[in-house]
Amino acid sequence: MQLPTTPICFPSIKLPALPLLLQPSPRLASASASGPGSAARRLGLGLPTPPSVASAMRRRGRRRAAPTSRAAAGSGEAAAPDSQEKRDGTDLKTLATRFWKVAAPYWWSEDKTQARLRLAAVFALTLGTTGISVGFNFLGRDFYNALADKDQEKFTQQLLYYLGAFAGGIPFFVLRDYAKETLSLRWRSWMTSYYMKRYFNNRTFYKIQSQSIIDNPDQRINDDLSAFTGTALAFSLTLFNAAVDLISFSNILYGIYPPLFIVLVVYSLGGTAISVVLGKNLVNLNFMQEKKEADFRYGLVRVRENAESIAFYGGEENELQLLLDRFRRAFDNLSELLIASRNLEFFTSGYRYLIQILPAAVVAPMYFSGKIEFGVINQSVSAFNHILSDFSLIVFQFQSISAFSAVIDRLGEFDDLLDGNESSLSSQNDTVDEINIIFKSRSSAVSSNGSLTQSDPCMVLEILNLTLITPRSGNVLITDLTLELKEKDHLLVMGPSGSGKTSLLRALAGLWTSGTGDIIYHVRDSMLQNANVGSEEVLQSSKQRRDNGIFFVPQRPYMVLGTLRQQLLYPTWSEDVHHSPNNDAESTVVTSEGVGAKPEMPSTAELVRVLEVVRLSYILPRFNGLDSMHDWASVLSLGEQQRLAFARLLLAKPTLVLLDESTSALDEANEAHLYSQIEAAGITYISIGHRKTLHKFHNKALYISKSELAGSTLRNWELKPTSQISAEESSPFSS
Repeated sequence: MQLPTTPICFPSIKLPALPLLLQPSPRLASASASGPGSAARRLGLGLPTPPSVASAMRRRGRRRAAPTSRAAAGSGEAAAPDSQEKRDGTDLKTLATRFWKVAAPYWWSEDKTQARLRLAAVFALTLGTTGISVGFNFLGRDFYNALADKDQEKFTQQLLYYLGAFAGGIPFFVLRDYAKETLSLRWRSWMTSYYMKRYFNNRTFYKIQSQSIIDNPDQRINDDLSAFTGTALAFSLTLFNAAVDLISFSNILYGIYPPLFIVLVVYSLGGTAISVVLGKNLVNLNFMQEKKEADFRYGLVRVRENAESIAFYGGEENELQLLLDRFRRAFDNLSELLIASRNLEFFTSGYRYLIQILPAAVVAPMYFSGKIEFGVINQSVSAFNHILSDFSLIVFQFQSISAFSAVIDRLGEFDDLLDGNESSLSSQNDTVDEINIIFKSRSSAVSSNGSLTQSDPCMVLEILNLTLITPRSGNVLITDLTLELKEKDHLLVMGPSGSGKTSLLRALAGLWTSGTGDIIYHVRDSMLQNANVGSEEVLQSSKQRRDNGIFFVPQRPYMVLGTLRQQLLYPTWSEDVHHSPNNDAESTVVTSEGVGAKPEMPSTAELVRVLEVVRLSYILPRFNGLDSMHDWASVLSLGEQQRLAFARLLLAKPTLVLLDESTSALDEANEAHLYSQIEAAGITYISIGHRKTLHKFHNKALYISKSELAGSTLRNWELKPTSQISAEESSPFSS
């Protein structure tokens, strides 16, 4: 709510109470003066009251986290446990360090020249608006003197001066605000790209999600970056403007009446101290409000993404209670935030009202004694308000500053994590031992004595002394596993639930590196960047693994946001599909001799043909061809999604594929058909599954049992040919 401007006891042109500033984002009240209301204030025509920060804080409820992907479901990104309901405040030094760490990269980036030029233009326009405000301060003095002297001719002349100055001055204020907003948008664009690249680099997004390291990274990228850039520029301009104002108007005010300047300093310093005491809890409350509102939104997204499962379970009441509990947490925190804001506003409202009569009250005795003219009172009031607003930045902007501090804190945490400085990641980096994943040329290898030997051309995978442990708890899942896999050696991994079957695939894919041992992929020379004799590469990224012919098909395939064509081309040609989505050129037919080499992008005819191979051709007329757009995870059954994943696999032609119960939703006939297709394509595969029908598609079986004792060094696996497994045998450990 806007505080009305209280009329004082002398004639004055009183403008409507308008906001001092335009908010750069719905979350935070900006710290800069912008818009016609603030222009009028800077021009010296009255004192519009700053906007109610309490109202701005109530509007914060509109902000929510961006929808979280389906892959995030069940990751532990839930409402904070009781131990996280309260959070220790961040000290000022840490906030300053984090602010600089987040803000600095852009100004030394490839866009630094444009950024600095635009920033200089914004500051130049700000300096110009301050000069215009000083000029209007003197215009106002002469205007009111003419009014008090009842000099109509001089009044008319001053009025024309005012109108002309308005016409020339207002554009400076508008252009300053426009330049600031465009620079903020450019900065946000660069920072979004910068943080997104780091978020996906080295599978950081997976580590954050799978280990629940921080809450709502999507919100930090979308909302917090937007708030940071706009508000950082706004506060920077406010500080610059305050410094110039202070120099310009202090001389005017001190020249009118030195005691008034002393009263101003004491009043502003006292108000700042009281504001800090009353609002000390706002930073923490703002931080927690962001988290709790994002958690509530995340719960709503999960209900939407798992609607069918919830409906089958009849879990509506449970989900309702969970969501209401999350909402209650946000509600309780917001109630505390409003109480703290109310207490602060009691003081700041009185503080704002009093300054409208204080300068007039101090200089009035001089006017009554005839020492100053009436226009000087208005000049002193204008100068007083300018300087007081500069001295009282913390008072007027305390809630905005506290909300901005929460944004800095959240981005600082995120930035530290991306740099590997966050404690939960650094503790992992302290581990000396980890699993080594190596891509080695098939043409040659280095023997144990250092001499070059010819590598077995049929070798695909070697696992040497692999001990796998969970990343956070350190539980041993597999102990000292050693095996070899050659071309057309198809391995079936079996064992009870929780024994570590899927975790083994995670280790093979490089997602888990906790443990010891070596995983060696033997790949064709053409795949390695440095295909020299004895050359080898260490795994650096998921794309590198895929480019070396290692493919993964999960139990629930990932359905991208896009057309049916994009579903089929993902992920092998995902970088190319945006450039030529309707490529109908004949692609190179890759035979088993060329398995693992990335073929050209398939033509439309080949995409249709592979759908026929996996028995999905009937979906083309249902969805009007390959270029229709749907929510594929909803419109296709799980069995159809699994067959679509096999179509991707057949198009990509990898050397080795890791199948994690990838046919669990299929009938036996379709399962047998798909396995026959990938075997005919010359692809070696490793499967996880419980069905005994899978035995006939594999020639080796790896049984893993649960490791009962923590830190156990006993071998908990056994490898044997599937031909030696009877139909009734459930585990080789039973004997």
